[in-house]
Order: sequence, then structure tokens, then C-alpha cells
Amino acid sequence: MRRMRKDKVLIFAATTIFASPVCAETCPDRIAEASRLVLVTTRSMDTQLANMQLFTRQSANNPWKQVGAAEPAVVGKAGLGWGYSFVDLKDREEPEKVEGDKRTPAGFFRIGASFGFAPSRRPGYIELKGGETVCVEDPTSPFYNTITKRSEIGSVEADDMRSSPFYRSGLFVDYPSDRATQRGSCILIHIWGAPDTGTAGCIGLPEERVRALQDFSRPGAVLAVLPETALARFPGCLPAATLRTPAVTSANR
Repeated sequence: MRRMRKDKVLIFAATTIFASPVCAETCPDRIAEASRLVLVTTRSMDTQLANMQLFTRQSANNPWKQVGAAEPAVVGKAGLGWGYSFVDLKDREEPEKVEGDKRTPAGFFRIGASFGFAPSRRPGYIELKGGETVCVEDPTSPFYNTITKRSEIGSVEADDMRSSPFYRSGLFVDYPSDRATQRGSCILIHIWGAPDTGTAGCIGLPEERVRALQDFSRPGAVLAVLPETALARFPGCLPAATLRTPAVTSANR
């Protein structure tokens, strides 16, 4: 997770399409239980350009309905790496997420609390305090991959979140890492630097899109980050329409 700059603003449009129902018993737990889905896809494991699509459904046995059109996003500068909990889903040659590799973890993750510089009445919202709110990226610390107060952690590497304009608005990703093997930390959805510039491992969006995603994400919301080459590995788990949506490229941003 590190430094991105703001860019132009895009607004959600409301459209609806139907997708095939999920077979809950054969899907990863998080997606099987989800009622809201934020799906981020890339052409391959090694590209930083991505699509983001939003979906909702009434229950696990109902079809997904798309909310709005596909929108551009960016992931890590080096692309994707399978998250610690999902390495059994990868093909042999696909990379795994490790600390400092500038890859965004691929897999299915719960979306956590919203955060930002300004106060908010959103449930669970975290107002970032200068010199106080940090996310710990040092694997030698028992606070690795947690958001806490600087006063609690001592002299370890941690990101002072208020110091970056890219964290003016954002959402935490509930990414289950592993400190012993340094499998990555502090994964966020935050403001991007530019539509063709990747992050250090987070997901970047235009600022207004981040704020709209804060409104969309409620209990039960799940983030799926996948290369298009892996979508077919989850038959019945993802909206069928995603298999036909081309990735956004810098040419059509």
C-alpha cells in the first residue's frame, strides 16, 4: 500500500443485468455467502490495468444483478499475486503475493471499514488522525498487517495514513496474511494516482468512485480480485456476464 494521486471523477450509473445463480456448496466461502460483490479483473496476472464491476443479489440462491457499467481501476504495478489463503487456486506458474512485490493479492476478501480524512457517520468509519493512525507493514512486528495507533507499536515500519492524499477516502480490505512468510500487508481500496499508474499493492480508483464504493459496501460485501484467465475456475460462483466483459485498457479510459 503506498502513494497515489487523485485524477478525474467518474460517477456510478445504475443498470441491471441477470447472471447465473451461485452453487454455494462449491464456491469459496466468502463469495458463497456474499450479497454484494465488487469484482476487479485484469487481463493477466502481470498487468496493472483493471476493470471494476458491482453486483448485488437477494441471497446465495438468487442470480447476481449488475449495478452500473464496468469502470476502470488499477492494481499493483507488478499486477496480481495469489493471496496467502488462495494459493491452492493458482496455476503452477502464477505468482503468489509476498511483502514488497508490488502485486495486489488475488482471491476473495471481505471489505472492511471505510476510512478518510473527514469525519463521517458511516457505521464503523475510521477517521484518520495525523501522526496517529498507521498501518503496520513490518513483518518483525506482532502488529503486522493491522491498523493501529503509532503509540502502540514502537519503532517499526508503518504507514502514517494521514500523510498521503491518496487515503483521503478509502476502504480497508480484510486480507488474511501471514507474518512468518511475509505474505503482504495493508491492502486498501484508495484514490489512484493516474488511470494508467499502478499501486504498491492496493486497488486504485478515481476519488468519486471510492466514495461511491463506500456507500455500496455494507455488511456482506465481498471483493473478488482475479485475472480473466482464472474466472472459469469458479463455475457458478461469479456472474456469468463477467466472462464476456472486455478489460479496460489505457486506450479506452
